[in-house]
Amino acid sequence: MKNYLQKRNGGDVFDVFEDFFKPMFYDEQLDSMRTDIKETDDDYKLSIEMPGFKKDEIRVSLENGYLTVSAEKAEKEEEGKDKSAKYLRRECRVSCQRSYYVGDDVEVDSVKAKYENGMLELSVPKAAPKQIASKSIVIE
Repeated sequence: MKNYLQKRNGGDVFDVFEDFFKPMFYDEQLDSMRTDIKETDDDYKLSIEMPGFKKDEIRVSLENGYLTVSAEKAEKEEEGKDKSAKYLRRECRVSCQRSYYVGDDVEVDSVKAKYENGMLELSVPKAAPKQIASKSIVIE
């Protein structure tokens, strides 16, 4: 667990109060799209946490060697449409995006994606190692 109550040189009481509530407001954005990357002999496997999103709200694209994962959802809810009732409306919009450099040699068709139980699993094949031609140098 993180320690947010830290001793400061100024010793201001309001700094401690502000830091106490900091995790409630700031940590969610810092921890979005947590990713585990595992290397195997043939490919790289990315496991990305994306809870609360549906499969059709997630987009994966590959451009200029960057694999970009983005998700966006919007919720709207309206109640009490007749004139005698209270009018309530709730809107919520959430979006996030993260990019990973996978190299220029990766083809779009070779990347595999699967989404299940809030986890996006990506499989990115490794590029074949380039053979360096060795040449002999004549010693005089």
